[in-house]
Amino acid sequence: MTARLRAWAQRVRREGRDALELVLLPGLAAVLPWPVCFKLFKFLAHWQWLYREVVDADCAQAQAQGWVQDARGWRWQRRLVQLVDHADHYLHRTRSDAWLRRYVQVQGDWLAQGPPAMLFTFHWGAGMWGLRHASQAGLRVHALAAPAEGPAFVGRWVLRRYAQARLRSVEQALQTPLVLVPKGLRKLRDVLEKKEQILALLDVPQDQGQGQVCTLLGQQVLLSASMVQMAQRQQRPCVWYVTGLDVHTGQRYVHIVPLPQGLSAQELMDTVVQGLEHWMRDQPAAWHLWGQWPRFTAPAQSAQSQ
Repeated sequence: MTARLRAWAQRVRREGRDALELVLLPGLAAVLPWPVCFKLFKFLAHWQWLYREVVDADCAQAQAQGWVQDARGWRWQRRLVQLVDHADHYLHRTRSDAWLRRYVQVQGDWLAQGPPAMLFTFHWGAGMWGLRHASQAGLRVHALAAPAEGPAFVGRWVLRRYAQARLRSVEQALQTPLVLVPKGLRKLRDVLEKKEQILALLDVPQDQGQGQVCTLLGQQVLLSASMVQMAQRQQRPCVWYVTGLDVHTGQRYVHIVPLPQGLSAQELMDTVVQGLEHWMRDQPAAWHLWGQWPRFTAPAQSAQSQ
């Protein structure tokens, strides 16, 4: 087989796997009643080849940090969360707010301290229904997001189209345009001046060593700090939240926590990271970025030594 044929065969296999993992299997949520679909998803999550690349990388890092007691069960739960997270793109497109009221339990209040300036969350759980609930509560949230471009999408047509469609789903759920980084960051001041909200995911690796050092699961990590610093300067109400999945029943929950006002940027960051740690300890396989753990810890160690 020539090099060109091998490359073509590899491309076909990659595209086929992406179609199965990103479209065909999670897309079943669009056509099946959710209780039936979730039972099927729990069965499919036992397939060891499903999301193998991501799950193996995540499990290896979590195990190295002592957060995997039962590797088989941990991988099953990680596959299930990944599958449901993708399925939410299709559920959002095909379900009304009645679905949210039936299957999503909400703890806390977005407006407990008045309209917030910023919302903070993490790559934990399955987040689409938290976005939709925030919009339903009357917030005008503009989410920071990376565009569907770059090396990860080269030669992967299905992945790129899925990522683009999912970004549109996020916009639909929030009923506001995204703020694409880094080009769209200049729009943030306009958002805040209109008393609308910014949503930022704080657990983003800071490979360039620019960020804020925090303690997470007993280790020093470097996290994105610019939005927390902006929140501190605004001195307006802020909240952090997570959107979780009950892996036994398929029910969702949105846990909303108002942040105390008057804190420094470091205190704000520490408070939010403590919240992330609580949920990671409760359900470590629900965090999507275990495979990137060295990208969090190595820059933090370097920053501390300077």
